[in-house]
Amino acid sequence: MNKLLSILALCPFYVFATPVNINQADAETISESLTGIGPKKAEAIVQYRKEHGDFKTLKELESVSGIGEKTIQANEKDILLNEAASEKLPPKDVAKAAK
Repeated sequence: MNKLLSILALCPFYVFATPVNINQADAETISESLTGIGPKKAEAIVQYRKEHGDFKTLKELESVSGIGEKTIQANEKDILLNEAASEKLPPKDVAKAAK
């Protein structure tokens, strides 16, 4: 059991990330789903989205204070920008994403 816990401790946390649509999710969901994005950065993402409209590219996220290229690269597979991206999810997850 100790060996298992030791191995899990060495795994990067992004392995457990959940895809999230940053144009629809609230700050709490964004911070829980993405690596290196805490509540303050997630709130900044939501605020930027309210002021400037939906994100059209991942690169546009760099306009948000505290979000840089490394953060985007660490999360690029888990950041969804539109509904079409949800087609990549298994059917039960698409239903959850639509709610």
